[in-house]
Amino acid sequence: MIISVASGKGGTGKTTVATNLAASLDQRVQLLDCDVEEPNSHLFLHPDFKETQDVTTFIPEIDDERCTGCKKCMEICRFRALTVVAGKVLVFPELCHSCGGCVEVCEEDAISEGNRSLGIIESGNAGDILFAHGRTRVGEAMSPPLIKAVRTLEDREKITIIDAPPGTSCPVIAATRGVDFVLMVTEPTPFGLHDLQLGVEAIRTLNIPCGLVINRSDIGDDGVKNYANREKIPVLLEIPFERKIAEAYSVGKLIVEIMPEWKEKFRELYKQMTKLSR
Repeated sequence: MIISVASGKGGTGKTTVATNLAASLDQRVQLLDCDVEEPNSHLFLHPDFKETQDVTTFIPEIDDERCTGCKKCMEICRFRALTVVAGKVLVFPELCHSCGGCVEVCEEDAISEGNRSLGIIESGNAGDILFAHGRTRVGEAMSPPLIKAVRTLEDREKITIIDAPPGTSCPVIAATRGVDFVLMVTEPTPFGLHDLQLGVEAIRTLNIPCGLVINRSDIGDDGVKNYANREKIPVLLEIPFERKIAEAYSVGKLIVEIMPEWKEKFRELYKQMTKLSR
């Protein structure tokens, strides 16, 4: 089973839920931190990294001697990564989305496959948990290709938990497409409700079943619960606003480390997700 832990906004507690869920299950578990712009699951699981992999993506390289300046490559590129000036093709690597269309339309074979670095994948073990995360290269604008590279490590023989990026844009879609269940994490505030609604709309376009965890559940108002009732989204777990939990988080400890009784709550959360998954 592959579970993606997502949220409409940052700071709701995605990583808290993902890491504590992984640490609570007795079965073979894999955690993939796909929040590649700012991964932080490792701060709580303290994995022993054993392997580092460079991830690159295609960019076009132009052979000026073969190029006739026909502009076909420029015309097919929807991201303006190629332009022709004085009969020569200029490439803007940061704008390239690596579709390869320019190679296909070039009749002079003047375009070859170059590459640029997206970032790295670090993998290892956190106790019995198989762990991996991506880190984007500083200045890199596109994270979905790196997220997809992290997801190639998914092992169907294990329970895979994905710590997805916050928000509702392309990185979130890359981290949730094709999973069995999306666990949305939110907080009971107007901001939490607003961004939860956006997140649910995005997940529903992918036709993936989802459930809800309400973090800091005893603050704010009832807007999130009322919305969940209207939309028939099951609330699978509520985590209270407790000083003990906040103190543990601040020093990189898991809830289940300082409050072992929460292990059973996270195990029950997993059982509920298996019943609701497609």
